[in-house]
Amino acid sequence: MTLILNIETSSDVCSAALGKDGQVIDFQEITHGRNHAAMLAVLVHDMMQRNSLDFRQLSAVAVSSGPGSYTGLRIGVSLSKGICMAVGIPLIAVSPLKALAWYISNMRSELLPASSAMYPTRLCPMLDARRMEVYMAMYDCELNTLEDVTAKIITPDSFTDIANTHQLLLFGDGADKLDDTVNHPNVKIIAGVKTSARFMCALSEAAFNEQRFEDVAYYEPLYLKDFMASKPKKLL
Repeated sequence: MTLILNIETSSDVCSAALGKDGQVIDFQEITHGRNHAAMLAVLVHDMMQRNSLDFRQLSAVAVSSGPGSYTGLRIGVSLSKGICMAVGIPLIAVSPLKALAWYISNMRSELLPASSAMYPTRLCPMLDARRMEVYMAMYDCELNTLEDVTAKIITPDSFTDIANTHQLLLFGDGADKLDDTVNHPNVKIIAGVKTSARFMCALSEAAFNEQRFEDVAYYEPLYLKDFMASKPKKLL
């Protein structure tokens, strides 16, 4: 039996989930605001207590690997490393984009009309990277990577070529801002899909079984872009 603590902090969502043999047995998350520094350790502690678990009973900790919020990623990775070092268990990195794709892949029969069956489906998870830029990747429905993670500025023509021959699903908080930008009959924007540690459990279980572990001392998340500090609005 494997018991993996999954931590997701790449976006506004602060989320933790317990996966037992790849199945979610409990989760806790805050879906608004950026209170990760104050709330993540509390969420994890409360969830462990609620399930009468000690950290030494965990098989591994899985953390969102990025890209996403610079500060959020650092908070998630710092707590994950601390737990792994303290109890001597492996660290697993899970892409938040692939985790979103896993969720939508399992939901696609409910999301697509029967008429779309004539086109192969492509999954395109997106995280907001400010303005009209998104962090995105492309997967098929078996979660094979077709396009690696990249930062991309979205224009009305961004997906025309692939949409002419495929049914394309766009989702994630980066896709929520594209309603007036991307218009194609084969492109479907699935609104309101947010990152969650719940979507990581099956992927972290697969990584554990394949022993795809990170170096706890030296692991760094994928930022894609350099951190840019800004002044609080009240100081401007």
